[in-house]
Amino acid sequence: MGSQEVSTVDWQGKHVTVAGLGVSGIPAARALHERGALVTAVNDGDDERARAQAAELEALGITVRLGDGATLPPSTELVVTAPGWQPDKPLFLAAAEAGVPVWGDVELAWRLRGDNGRKAAPWLAVTGTNGKTTTVRMLASILEAAGLRTAAVGNIGVSLLDAVLGETEYDVLAVELSSYQLHWAPSLRAHSAAVLNLAPDHLDWHGSMEAYAADKGRVYEGNTVACVYNVADPATEDLVREADVEEGCRAIGFTLGAPGPSQLGVVDGILVDRAFVANRQKQAQELAEVSDVNPPAPHNIANALAAAALARAFGVEPAAVRDGLRAFRPDAHRIEHVADIGEVAYVDDSKATNTHATEASLAAYDSIVWIAGGLAKGATFDELVTGAAKRLRGVVLMGADRALIHEALTRHAPEVPVVDLDRTDTGAMSEAVARAAELARPGDTVLLAPACASMDMFTNYNKRGEAFADAVRARADESA
Repeated sequence: MGSQEVSTVDWQGKHVTVAGLGVSGIPAARALHERGALVTAVNDGDDERARAQAAELEALGITVRLGDGATLPPSTELVVTAPGWQPDKPLFLAAAEAGVPVWGDVELAWRLRGDNGRKAAPWLAVTGTNGKTTTVRMLASILEAAGLRTAAVGNIGVSLLDAVLGETEYDVLAVELSSYQLHWAPSLRAHSAAVLNLAPDHLDWHGSMEAYAADKGRVYEGNTVACVYNVADPATEDLVREADVEEGCRAIGFTLGAPGPSQLGVVDGILVDRAFVANRQKQAQELAEVSDVNPPAPHNIANALAAAALARAFGVEPAAVRDGLRAFRPDAHRIEHVADIGEVAYVDDSKATNTHATEASLAAYDSIVWIAGGLAKGATFDELVTGAAKRLRGVVLMGADRALIHEALTRHAPEVPVVDLDRTDTGAMSEAVARAAELARPGDTVLLAPACASMDMFTNYNKRGEAFADAVRARADESA
């Protein structure tokens, strides 16, 4: 199916099983029911929240089965699944044995776009281990600066189904896609797409690094204009080579160095384009200054270049790239500067929940007191510590798996002082900030970049970041 074609499905009387209630399941069940499908929603959980959701769907005439997400309902012709359900669940094995296709919420949205009779907006898609949300939001800001009707959607929190079936008629969508979503999206064909980077993540779900990378690479399938890859991460270019794209689709690289032909990069503090110019052998188009990127940390400049590449692939003028980057404000807890106290900067990057994100965060500063720890999710920390050792003034560890980081520090940075907080209560963050302040010297950065998930101590990374910011502000008030 080409990028601009719209799939038509006769849903009337079609038996569809929706696997999983929640952010994607409920909109999927509703949309299919409205189109005449005979929907059965199944869910593993049977708690109070699930029962309330079930009542909402049952009131519409949708069948709901709680506490049994393993069995394939009789007569099922299609399964539409929430993205987090693992491929080896019995429900999917039964579907495969019965020859029943399985779609994710992204696949359903792709198939339903244009269903309301309006033009189906093309998708500019972004995936990668880290930086997806920031890049998609940068891209949306650039597209808006170009006067286009757009939205940042997908894994970013705004339902793709709501975007394609809602009231607003978009010119183009900036779409964040996780590896889970891509796994279940066999016919997705983006206008252009980017894989920002690849590092081991979610391997328990995918089964191997090869399977994880392959699912990421699906984002390039059928691209019509540009496959954007990271020059510094050859695995992303390998995925472009393996992709089956439309005739004339180009491979476009982004790099923090000087760009070659068909690349975007940086020259003397300027973001430049040598891909979407008349003579890419000899010409380079200035797009923006590094100082237009907020914050101008190296990995964030890479995000900006990827966003710019996708926007340029869509025909956006250089001035809109500059204006969009200037207008962009990062989400909370992503390299967020909280305060300066006594010539020490305090930065919240609670969103750095894995080693790859933390590596990028640590690379942004010269002298760091690092606050880290939490749930390791099977990660190892030797490579991270080895790369960051020369930048570390000191380390404050907290959380359930802090010993794993401590052991890596002992092996690879034995001279760096380490404070090990033997507590996992939420109040530990105030002590962590106080101990980090004792280690810091003027010109240092106290950086919360945990390299771990937060659920051992906090509801989510947002709450962890808020606890850090509250502790820093309290300290700032005391020193004022």
